[in-house]
Amino acid sequence: MKGSRTYSIFIKEIYEIKRDPYTLGIAIIMPLILLFLFGYALNLDVKNISTAVLDHDKSLQSRKYIERIKSSGYFDIKYHVSSYKDIEKLLDKGYIRNGIVVPSNFSKQIIRGLPTEVGIFIDGTFPPTAKVTIGYIEAINEKYSGDILKEILRRQGRDFDSIQAVKLEERVWYNPSLKSKNFIIPGLFAVILMAFPPLLSTLAIVREKEKGSIQQIFVSPTKPFEFIIGKTIPYALIAIVEMVIILIVGVYWFKVPFKGSLILFIILGTIYVFCTVSIGVLVSTMMKSQMAAMLLVLVITVMPSLLFSGFIYPIFNMPIFFKVYTYLFPARFFIDISRDILLKGNNIKEMFWNIIILLLYTTIIISIASLRFKKKVD
Repeated sequence: MKGSRTYSIFIKEIYEIKRDPYTLGIAIIMPLILLFLFGYALNLDVKNISTAVLDHDKSLQSRKYIERIKSSGYFDIKYHVSSYKDIEKLLDKGYIRNGIVVPSNFSKQIIRGLPTEVGIFIDGTFPPTAKVTIGYIEAINEKYSGDILKEILRRQGRDFDSIQAVKLEERVWYNPSLKSKNFIIPGLFAVILMAFPPLLSTLAIVREKEKGSIQQIFVSPTKPFEFIIGKTIPYALIAIVEMVIILIVGVYWFKVPFKGSLILFIILGTIYVFCTVSIGVLVSTMMKSQMAAMLLVLVITVMPSLLFSGFIYPIFNMPIFFKVYTYLFPARFFIDISRDILLKGNNIKEMFWNIIILLLYTTIIISIASLRFKKKVD
């Protein structure tokens, strides 16, 4: 490579980066800030749900039931109210997420072995939380009912387990603790590497357009592909350093499990880095001002990687049009790769098609950027 035109452009870009240490510092520090912000602020675990309780029964049984809800760890009983209107007011003001109403005949029905109904009022403004809350209440009720039935059958000299038709045996693979950070952090690797490297690479070329120095490239014998590669490599190296840093922080600070091959992750991450940097180079061939280039990069990289990559919103729940639409964004494939390696310990065989598509995507983006630059030269 030494002595080639690509090498000369590479060295020139290294000197440009050295002259602007603030940009380099931001490129390293900002991904870490983003990692910590998302890692701590974005939590899909639903706990400490603010709750109000209206206990019409005020019996030993009702107190045990309320204590069962409280001790589950999912509900924070902040208010004990005396009427339905109190619950309504608290819900209106946003002080609670749900209210639980224990009927006046609660203990009598239970002692008689008869079913009884417990009312629950839920704030449905955020449906995912509301659905999880209902699931928690249903699970607590089922366990509570099972315990009561066990006690009734025990008094009758019968074995509860012997008459239970279906028993549930849970086995959670890949993320046994069901911690949301183990889902979010590996996805963040793809989002962060889609946010900063394209921005740096596109601004580098557009800056030369604004200064007029790009004309020297047009009249030189440098081929478009040589120019693109020479411009891409320095920012790809910076992005690889970013990737290693956020990987170390994710594994050792956030304690995300890493079950797969580190070498395989680095190799596939490097391919993804060249892809994201190439997107920035492609954008730079379209734009003439740094501001326009920056806005376009943010629109076609950051937003899709958050919304259409499976980072937060599962792709299988999307309408068919948007499922197809997600294939336009490389973050979709690297998020799957990242989670597969970290959480599942998968190898190339299990990730084959994601790897192939990512390679094709990278090749196509670099080729299109070279062709567009060639038109400028011609």
